[in-house]
Amino acid sequence: MADKQIQLLNLNFLQTADPQPSAYLEQGQGVPLLMLHGFMGSGKCWLPLMAHLQTQIHCVALDLLGFGDSSKPDIQYDVAKEVEFVRQFIQARELEPCYIMGHSFGGWVAAAYALAYPTSVKGLILLAPAGIRDDSFAGRYDHLRPILWQTPVIDWMLNGFAPFAGLFGQKETLAKIAWMRGELNSQPAARSFLVDRIRPEDAIDTIEKEIHRLQTPTLVITGDRDDTIPLWHSETYAREIDQAQLVILPEATHSLPQDHAAEVAAHILSFLMARLVKS
Repeated sequence: MADKQIQLLNLNFLQTADPQPSAYLEQGQGVPLLMLHGFMGSGKCWLPLMAHLQTQIHCVALDLLGFGDSSKPDIQYDVAKEVEFVRQFIQARELEPCYIMGHSFGGWVAAAYALAYPTSVKGLILLAPAGIRDDSFAGRYDHLRPILWQTPVIDWMLNGFAPFAGLFGQKETLAKIAWMRGELNSQPAARSFLVDRIRPEDAIDTIEKEIHRLQTPTLVITGDRDDTIPLWHSETYAREIDQAQLVILPEATHSLPQDHAAEVAAHILSFLMARLVKS
């Protein structure tokens, strides 16, 4: 069994003079399963789930382009670039065909990858997948736009208000905002996706109109307490993908890989073992 140390694999991505490192965690033996994390996450998000899968599954958790310890080029990020990054990683590691699992944003990338390279994917596991256009998101986070501003004034304001936040019952809120700003400044992909998609009409690469073309065996898992990705997004995936399975976990939140690992793992193993028996 591989250890939990981050490994680096250089890719010739974007045809740049310098190689672009891809960071990943690898653990377990058996059928290969590539794991794509959610927005502002990294491959480490999968560790609790990997602990339940490693005896039967070869888990490979990749840091997507612009996230975690993978390359962070100064570019405008989009799903197509993430798909090509995943493509080069899969080919470099000689993983294809493989199963791909994605959580939230990673589910969007996983589905987009399967659309682009259907023969490279043996099956999809989508945990509360994003990628469905939803104009109700527009305006939901308007009050947080200042944390995207690239000016030290915002940091001065946050630091200046910090000593008084407890008096107004806002200590946790301020800490969360400061954390989010730090993460966005250190993860260019996350910041690019937010800045470039402030308006509803900017969401030009969602895939709700394309997923009906998927013939890949698919398992969709979501929680009935998810307040990040609405239930109907997962239902759309399950309805549009031929013979997709939908599992709604009671009392489960959006943090499926971390907080509901045992339940999620049971469904994943059932799905994968059924595919292996058929093959």
